[in-house]
Amino acid sequence: MPQPSTPRKTLGRPPRISREEVVETARRIVAEEGVDRLTMRRLATEIGSTPMALYHHVRNKEELLVLLLDDYAARTLRRPELPAHPRERIVVAAAAIHEALAACPWIVEVLTADDLMSTSALWFVEQIVDGLVECGLPPERAVHGYRAIWYYTAGEIVVRATAARRRTDDDRATYREQVFADLDPDELPRLAQVADSWAPLTAEDTYLDGLRALVDGLARGRLRC
Repeated sequence: MPQPSTPRKTLGRPPRISREEVVETARRIVAEEGVDRLTMRRLATEIGSTPMALYHHVRNKEELLVLLLDDYAARTLRRPELPAHPRERIVVAAAAIHEALAACPWIVEVLTADDLMSTSALWFVEQIVDGLVECGLPPERAVHGYRAIWYYTAGEIVVRATAARRRTDDDRATYREQVFADLDPDELPRLAQVADSWAPLTAEDTYLDGLRALVDGLARGRLRC
């Protein structure tokens, strides 16, 4: 007796997806594999949908990255209590940015493109620029000062994150360690003097010391700071 045929599955629309699901999946991809691996097609595959369905929530990768920035800022950036002294206010605001971003270095990779930002993080930028203005800098110089602080902060995070990945992926001596082991004390006396302690010294967390020195330099000679 012939068996009844299995009913065909009808091809319907892809399952409905939410913006929260889009952001969560995108966050997982960049955290595990990096920003370069995040594409609309890859994201759609991970969710089990189509790129066209994603466009109902985000227009392109740039808008998706902005959503990720806003999501991260909302979850991690906490406005600290700010001291009255403008110079200390700058340090506290910049240190809060550093603390939040150091836990998620890929965010720095996105921000250093210099054309994307989280609007919810602008409060911290405002405190730094305002503090520099109160120290006596004109607004234009205060913006330049903020840029110097941001470059220092982002650079410190990127260098440390890259070094940490290097140590995780390969425990062999780095090229720098090999070079420092054979320094000529007659040609490079100071470097040869600290060669054995160079790696642990440069691994120390001196961000706040450097930040204070930078802020002091920016505010030097300003009577109001």
